[in-house]
This record gives sequence, structure tokens and C-alpha cells, in this order.
Amino acid sequence: MQPSAASSFARCFLIDPILPLGEGFFILSIEFYFSLWYNYYELLLFAHKKRESEEKMSDFKIETKCIQSGYNPGNGEPRVLPIYQSTTYKYCSSEEVGDLFDLKADGHMYSRISNPTVAEVEKKITDLEGGTGAILTSSGMSAILLAVLNITKAGQNIVSLSAIYGGTVNLFAVTLKRFGIDVRFATSAMSDEEIESLIDENTRMLFGETIANPALDVLDFDRFAALAHKNGIPFVVDNTFPTPILCRPFEHGCDIIVHSTTKYMDGHATVVGGCVVDGGKFDWSANPEKWPELNDPDPSYHGVAYVKQFGNDVAYITKARVQLVRDMGIPMTAMSAFLLNLGLETLHLRMERHCSNALAVSKYLSAHEKVESVSYPGLEGDPQYALAQKYLPNGCAGVISFVIKGGRDAAVKFMDSLKLAAIVVHVADSRTSVLNPASTTHRQLTDEQLVAAGIPAGLVRLSVGTEHIDDIIADIEQALKNA
Repeated sequence: MQPSAASSFARCFLIDPILPLGEGFFILSIEFYFSLWYNYYELLLFAHKKRESEEKMSDFKIETKCIQSGYNPGNGEPRVLPIYQSTTYKYCSSEEVGDLFDLKADGHMYSRISNPTVAEVEKKITDLEGGTGAILTSSGMSAILLAVLNITKAGQNIVSLSAIYGGTVNLFAVTLKRFGIDVRFATSAMSDEEIESLIDENTRMLFGETIANPALDVLDFDRFAALAHKNGIPFVVDNTFPTPILCRPFEHGCDIIVHSTTKYMDGHATVVGGCVVDGGKFDWSANPEKWPELNDPDPSYHGVAYVKQFGNDVAYITKARVQLVRDMGIPMTAMSAFLLNLGLETLHLRMERHCSNALAVSKYLSAHEKVESVSYPGLEGDPQYALAQKYLPNGCAGVISFVIKGGRDAAVKFMDSLKLAAIVVHVADSRTSVLNPASTTHRQLTDEQLVAAGIPAGLVRLSVGTEHIDDIIADIEQALKNA
């Protein structure tokens, strides 16, 4: 705390500090000096303890971090993360607010940019992923948009693997195109040379998903991280399905992580949200001409140069918050962050059950006479099994795809016969759910068009929940009898 801040602290919290001593003269009372410096000492001590506690969290296992990381209450403060349901924050001087706008001081000025509740959950996710900073957003799609627009503008392009979530494909192929941003799609079957032919001087990133939704392809981190870095661009990964419990992409060469926190992180289908996490390892200063948005002065913040002022480790995430989150208005609310934090506290327990249940169900389905094929990376013999063992040794989350013999009609009969599992347009929460793309999200296509799109008419996407495995399999078994 600087002297000016200490003076502001005194003006805010101490009463009658000045005693008159004749006309035009005043002295500060001894009580005031004692009170001021005692409170100053207490504040420094509290800050030191918080820093010490945050540093010590790095020594704990990830299961402990799910519960303990992020919010760290001081003496006499609430044990559970409070909900700071406020849009604005009071300060005692114009100078302090000015320092916030000049990015010279930490603090909250407006909840469109940051909020104390949200900030604590961002710290937790940063710790879980092993990054340097994070931003929670209003949805997973807004997190992806933020990650792209932070370093990409009209006339530039990104390269993305095609095996990604359908909503992301639409964002990339349709919406970004309207922004003047070209997205070039690659497949893992392409050679390195073929993928590199898509990269040019205007390419800003290489994008992929750890476990593709719904294809369930597993990302080959070593290969694609090497391709990205060879060409001087960051490797951006959507880690929604595994969560940091099953895979930590920064440990495999990833530079930026995005999440739909709506899925396993929340785990209860109660809160829509997203997150961008900065790994802090990409060297934006190595080629400043390529990354002017991070190296050149930003006129919207009095000429601040993010790399120069904040360093390579947090330049990207700082710019994303103070420029784009500010301008686009895509923050997560305090209430949503509070609910998300409750989900994170049990994430490690739920992911273990999702994985064990999904593996058991995939084994059951692969042996069933009415099932044509099963896709689950954790199932021995699956085409993705080797990559899953390399990058996801502790499990492959809870989503399975399988094809029922008999096509679309059989799949519909199967789903309509389920009693425990629900038909919902969602995956990755504690309740088992199913969806047949041919009769729902892709119902406008003929069976021939579905095959051309790689979606068999009898395909069922099954999100295995955390119920008892015997009950899940019993429900599937009775439904398959009617299929």
C-alpha cells in the first residue's frame, strides 16, 4: 500500500484524526497514528498470509484444489465464497479510481469487467489448469469467440481441426466469416505438410478439442503443438469434456485453453458459462510485428502496451479482459460463478464416477446383439484408444456414441423406452441423458445426407451420469428390448 492509499484508508475508516491547535494549526492525535499504522500492518499481514496461502496451494493435489483453491477467507470472514451481488464498487478518492482505469492498480470498478465472486472462481480454474490467469464468460461459445477475437481481426485467419463441436463449426464457418475472418479446417488424417499448407503469415492460431464432441476423437497434443509452434502461432484447445481432472493441456504444449463450464465443471445443468485460461508460455514478444495488439500501445488505455507492462505470462488474458470483455459485455454473473464453484468442489469425485460408468456401459453395449458399433476412447480396441492412454490415462469422461441396428426408427424407439435416462439437448451433467442427432439436431437431413455427414441414422449420443451403474445398464437393457 502506498502512502496515498494509506491516507485514503484513514479518510475512510478513522474518525476525528485531527486536533485543532490554535488558528490555522492542527496536529494528528497519537491515537490516529497508532490506529493508522496498526491497520496498515494488519492489512500487510493479511495480504502476506493470502499470498502465502495461494503459494502453498500449488503443493496440493488437484482433488484438494477443487475444494480449497481460489477463495481464501481471512480471520472472521465467511467460510464459503460470498456472492458479491453488486454492479459497482465504492472508492474513497478519484485517484484510486483513476489508477484502476490506467491499469496501475488491482481492484474492481464495474462487474461487466470483473467481480469479486467471479474473480475467486477464475483463480481456482487457473490453478486447476496450471495457467497464469483466467476469464469466466457468459457461455462456452463466448469464451471461444473471446479467445479468437483477442488476437484476430478482419483479413486474418485461423486453422481448426474439423472434429469439433457443431456449434463451434457454425461460429467458425459462418459467424466469423461475417467478421472477415477466414477459418481453414483440417483433419487429423491430413499429413503435416497438408496442414502447414493452410498456414500463412496471417494465421493466428491452431484450434482443436481434447475430446471432440460428438466424434470423440482424441487430440494428438504432441503433433499439433509442434505444428503450431513451428509456425509461430499459439495452440488453442477446448478442454471441456476432460476438464483439468483428466487432462491438463498446458502440460502437453497448449498455449490457451477454453471451456464450456456448462458441462462437467458445473455438473448439474444449472449454469451456462465459459472460461478462457492463459498458459502464460507463448512468447508474444518474439515477433512483435506479428502481434501488434499485444506489443503496440493500446489507444483505449492511454497507450498501454500489454507485453511491456504485464509481461508475456499475462499479456493475452489482461488484454482480453480490459478490452474485449469490457467492449463485448460477456461476463459471468456473480450468482452463476457461485453455483459453478459449488460444482467445481465435487468435480474430482464426479469425473471419476463418470469415467468408470461410461467404460462399463461401453463394454456392455459393445457386446450387445442389437448394437452395431460403439465409440468410446477408453474402450480397448477403439481407434482412439492409444491416444487416450497417452493423454487421458485416468479416463475419457462420460460421453459415448453408439449405433443401434435398425437405423433412425430403432434409435427413436430405444430413447422413447428409457425410464431413467432423459432425452435432452445437453451432455455432461450428473444425470444420464441421450440424444439421437438424426431425429433431433440433424432431423432435416435424409438418411443418405446423414451418412455423408458421418452421422449414421441409428447413432445415439449417450451422456453417462453418476447414478449407480447397475441402474444405468438395467435401463439401457430394457430399452434395447423395445428398439
